[in-house]
Amino acid sequence: MAHGPFLWLFLLHLCLLSSNAWARVEVTMHAGLEVYLSDSAQIPCQYRFTNVNSEPSFVVTQWFVRSAGHTRTRIFYFDTNAVSAADNNTEYTSRLQVTRDPEGTVLTIRDVQLSDEREFFCQVNGLEAGAGEGKTYLRVFAPPEAPVIEGVLTGISVTKEGPSKVASCEVTNGFPKPNITWYRNNVPLTPDPGNVNVLSLTWETKGLYSVESTLEYKVVKEDREALFSCEVSFSVPGAIRTVESNTINITVYYPTTMVELWKEAPRGLVKEGDAVELHCQGDGNPPPSFIFSREQEVDFDVPVLGHVLALAAVTRKDSALYQCRPEHADGNAEVRGEVQLTVHYLDPAVVVPKESEFMIKGEDLTASCNALSSLKTSTVWYKEGKQVGKGNTLHLQDATYDTTGEYKCEVTVPSLPALKTSGSVNIIVQGGPQLIGVEQEVQLEEVQGMMINLSCEAVGHPLPSISWSIVGSQHWLETEVVNKVKEHMARSVVSVQVTSDISAQCNASSEMGTEVKTFSIRAVPRTTTTAPFSPVDRSGGIIVGIIVCLLLLAILGSVLYFLYKKGKIPCGRSGKQEINNKGITKDDIVVEMKTNSKTEETVLLKAVNGGKGMPNDK
Repeated sequence: MAHGPFLWLFLLHLCLLSSNAWARVEVTMHAGLEVYLSDSAQIPCQYRFTNVNSEPSFVVTQWFVRSAGHTRTRIFYFDTNAVSAADNNTEYTSRLQVTRDPEGTVLTIRDVQLSDEREFFCQVNGLEAGAGEGKTYLRVFAPPEAPVIEGVLTGISVTKEGPSKVASCEVTNGFPKPNITWYRNNVPLTPDPGNVNVLSLTWETKGLYSVESTLEYKVVKEDREALFSCEVSFSVPGAIRTVESNTINITVYYPTTMVELWKEAPRGLVKEGDAVELHCQGDGNPPPSFIFSREQEVDFDVPVLGHVLALAAVTRKDSALYQCRPEHADGNAEVRGEVQLTVHYLDPAVVVPKESEFMIKGEDLTASCNALSSLKTSTVWYKEGKQVGKGNTLHLQDATYDTTGEYKCEVTVPSLPALKTSGSVNIIVQGGPQLIGVEQEVQLEEVQGMMINLSCEAVGHPLPSISWSIVGSQHWLETEVVNKVKEHMARSVVSVQVTSDISAQCNASSEMGTEVKTFSIRAVPRTTTTAPFSPVDRSGGIIVGIIVCLLLLAILGSVLYFLYKKGKIPCGRSGKQEINNKGITKDDIVVEMKTNSKTEETVLLKAVNGGKGMPNDK
């Protein structure tokens, strides 16, 4: 019986336990939550009670984390009586905060660290209403820095066996570990034994990962223009991102398989005396040094500057087939370039007849001008700057003294104007003297006492001499001048004073003959002025005399008109009676002008002075 009260209490406890066994707590949490490093993470914990008549008045929420060794450590306590506290001496003591919402509580972690990537547990206890828990795995992400790519600085030879290091790509400070992919011309490269190798190196700094990837690649000639790049891929909350590096180009070394040789200077055709440059270029890299040669010449020694062959002041002997080949042909001696160099020339002109040639007046002559050239030529003949013929030959027919002179032939090359030459021949026409002027006898009239110049010109070869024979004047002076423009012309001038009728003869003579020209000069009194019909140098005096007479007539007419207006000269019969012979004096003026055609014009001017008449009027 002593055990009766304890039995009752035990049964009561069993009844309570039996009644609570039907109550239940449902806790809902995210399976995982993703957040950036240093951001804040909010982990919600939602719960509800089932099979209870009402919500319990007292609910306790506790937060735990899984520590090393799979143990659990409480980090926060929270209940409905507003008791809230973070557990001391944990890494979360100063970074946690729990708030309540209508559906549960929210745990906020400030300044998320890499070590926060773990499971977080939320345990809910409603005492008699039951207990339950849930968990969330927190994932932390740290995007890495942009990738840095570096290509090898030295060239890579295509002849090297196996892959060679092409470039390295480095990405730092990422979490979780980033991945690197290589690209060639935007096409991904995958490992291929013997062609593509990718070596990776990973290290950790303060929980962040850094990766260095090295690309080894078997280069070919076509890779000289290829662009290589790397791409880093990394995880972020809810996605995967990629970042590409810059592109690089590598230096590829490959042997020469083709050589080209060409003439760089001068442009166009080459003539003797030009400086010629021949350039040689191959398709190999690095550019090789070249050896130049000339066809059928064993010892060809000329200055070479790398890939340039310089020929100074070339001659026609330099015309040949030139060749160049790489200094190191790697066993391929057939790799060479060729160019045909043609040096054009124009020899000095050869004129036949040479220098000077004598002709008899009336003869014919054919002169030739030839110059040996590698190109088609054109020949033009000139005399005193005027073109007189075209072609290699010049025909001179029925030679006259005008034929005498220097004939110059100019030979040019139309396709290469810089090539030109010339030659000349001096033609001398021989013959007796020939007086210039068609008249063999000249008739002149001149006032007595005047000086008159008589000129005589004659051509011929040898140069004729001129002499004068003058009858009727004792005063004359002869001057003789040789014309410098035409060396085979003689000119003589005599000054003669007309005292009476004169007969002058000009005698042009040489060993080839004689020719005579006669001047007949009739002396006239001073009262008349004769215009001579000859090459006499008095034309200026005649013109001045005519002008003076015309001026006197104009003045006299003005005076007569003035007197008429004043009434001094009456009209009608009375006026005619006043003008008679008694008014004529010795001061009357008579002007007589004669021309070469023997026509005469006399103008008589009489002044009304009352003087005597002139003797000629009587």
